[in-house]
Amino acid sequence: MNIDSIKNGIVIDHISAGNGMKIYQFLKLDSLNCSVALIRNVNSSKMGKKDIIKIDCDIDLNVDALGYVDPNVTIDIIKDGELVEKKKIGLPEKLTNIIFCKNPRCITATEQELDNIFKLTNPEKKTYRCIYCEGKAE
Repeated sequence: MNIDSIKNGIVIDHISAGNGMKIYQFLKLDSLNCSVALIRNVNSSKMGKKDIIKIDCDIDLNVDALGYVDPNVTIDIIKDGELVEKKKIGLPEKLTNIIFCKNPRCITATEQELDNIFKLTNPEKKTYRCIYCEGKAE
């Protein structure tokens, strides 16, 4: 298989195998007006298998959403065909409007304009809790 290199854009690398489609949907990459390649189950010496996403345009990525779906991803920024920056993503401390509280008694259920904010409470278990009602994110 041959996937062309990109001139100006972003490569999301080191995605755990199977998480590529989740990231694609979370970031709403289907709405972009540029080439996007999702490559699944690529052989990797470090990870065994991994997914890669190549975006052939410069966009603002929601880094918190990326970290929530897969904290081990890296983001490579490409300018004029050259790698200019590489960022390692981890678990975000706070998520705003990425996940939503399922507790029907939470204030976010009645106050529609209120942001859904979750705070990382247990990094080992990747546990997030609503800052308003302490409901656990599922």
